[in-house]
Amino acid sequence: MRERQQLEDSINGLKRTEAQLSDNLELIEMGEEEGDSDIVREAEAALKELRADVTKQQIESLLSGEADANDTYLEVHSGAGGTESQDWANMLLRMYTRWAERSGMKVELLEIHDGEEAGIKSATLLIKGHNAYGWLKTESGVHRLVRISPYDSQARRHTSFSSIWTYPVIDDSIDVDINESECRIDTYRASGAGGQHVNTTDSAVRITHIPTGIVVQCQQERSQHKNRAKAWDMLRARIYEAELKKREEAANDEAASKTEIGWGHQIRSYVLQPYQLVKDLRTGTESTSPQDVLDGKLDPFMEAALAQRVYGGGEEVADID
Repeated sequence: MRERQQLEDSINGLKRTEAQLSDNLELIEMGEEEGDSDIVREAEAALKELRADVTKQQIESLLSGEADANDTYLEVHSGAGGTESQDWANMLLRMYTRWAERSGMKVELLEIHDGEEAGIKSATLLIKGHNAYGWLKTESGVHRLVRISPYDSQARRHTSFSSIWTYPVIDDSIDVDINESECRIDTYRASGAGGQHVNTTDSAVRITHIPTGIVVQCQQERSQHKNRAKAWDMLRARIYEAELKKREEAANDEAASKTEIGWGHQIRSYVLQPYQLVKDLRTGTESTSPQDVLDGKLDPFMEAALAQRVYGGGEEVADID
């Protein structure tokens, strides 16, 4: 049923595009015949919007990877820098939550570790929606923020780093064998909001896969049993994602970009002072409205990164006003 709905949505989207193209071309022809420049301008503006929508549909049609259509986990980790970096991690958490909501996807917060003064040390989201992993897979890497720190009494400019890591949710059709004897399971008290029960019992679960060093944790549910089940799902997803990466030609480059949350490894820079600019260092895509980007306007960056993966970097990238 889900596959059928996705196909219907794609077909209906194509039909709408054809109808809008035909209607606006007829309006332009009519406006030129009657000498009505207002009609022509409105129709041309509508065609520009249609072109942007078609570009997105074209990119989305390329999301045919093994796990692109799946839901995704998204992890945020603050880098070195204490409170400033932890606040930046919290801003990124909000940014991806807003992007998912803008895209009609559902978001669940699986675990979060608050910072000492502000922000977060780490968090994990579960994002549910068609092609969630396909869209977000290019966001893995280090993100750099430059701004006047609100935590600096001398109002100096600070540079902060946080990392994003995405991996797909796997379904029952994908079999991942894990030897439980090679895993260490720890329980601990959940942090953050959640009521008296959450904060006074060891309901949170952490699983470490010793051979690979992969660590997952979940504290969403009050029940340790439910958190344990979700943590196992997350671990299977992480191991599966690691295998997918091995099949990609860029695996070594991506692994190198995650070795350190700091200089030389960032994929995108967000500059709030002394000027306003967000720039993706892989594609050259830019925006002079950082607040829009931080509010979840990420599609142009994702589209450019996906196009680069498919076309090998030969595609023109967008400058966003």
